[in-house]
Amino acid sequence: MRFINDLKKYKRYLAYAARAQLKSEVSNSYLDWVWWILEPFFHMLIYTVIFGYVFNAAEKNFPVFIFIGVSIWGFFSKTVNQSVKLIKNHKSIVTKVYVPKQILLLCTMCVNGFKMFVSLLVVVAMMVIFKIKVDWHLIYIVPGLLLLVILTYGICCFLLHYGVYVEDLQYIVEILLKMFMYFTGIFYSVPNRIPAPYGDILNSVNPIAYIISTLRNGMLYQSGASLTVMGVWYVAAAILVFRGTRLIYQCENSYVKVI
Repeated sequence: MRFINDLKKYKRYLAYAARAQLKSEVSNSYLDWVWWILEPFFHMLIYTVIFGYVFNAAEKNFPVFIFIGVSIWGFFSKTVNQSVKLIKNHKSIVTKVYVPKQILLLCTMCVNGFKMFVSLLVVVAMMVIFKIKVDWHLIYIVPGLLLLVILTYGICCFLLHYGVYVEDLQYIVEILLKMFMYFTGIFYSVPNRIPAPYGDILNSVNPIAYIISTLRNGMLYQSGASLTVMGVWYVAAAILVFRGTRLIYQCENSYVKVI
């Protein structure tokens, strides 16, 4: 209830801070917001050339396949990476006025989420260009993206907390993200490329790989996802959110003393 009340109380600040951060990122650039499209687009081109032509990837509609993975991974990795130093990077705010630390995290998620939304609009445009057929399975993108947001928030709550006390956590997270990226299937299909049954197992126990696979199946291949696996990850994400939010509320008064 306290978290819900804080959301209501600070929703205007959240919207203002997210808009201000988006504007500040492109304020001195010539291409302005176009960079939010160009960054994942060039990543898609690189992965398409390397894995699509050099390593002969067999996935259908490979450029769109790659762009979906890059968009989802970009949101998750950037938010996770930024959450570790979130309190210290907002030291000027945290030490002067009280702002619920979850609001700072949600602001970061809104910024990266907006960029992901722009990238997914490009995916839709590419689907039109490649004349990709869609059916009712497209609805799977809604629970898939919702799971991504909830899970990312839950994970980042713990990283936000421990990032205040453990200085080396930033380097550990960066290394783990690089390792994790290669098991997530950004530029290949985990169930198809890894021999059975290990591919399906890895796709199920890796939540980001599962989410990317769910969106690809719904948008490109007119197929669904395992509702059992999705349900398990929704429960796990809800537990992370509850525990992480509670941990921050219990310890947030000590953050100012540490930083």
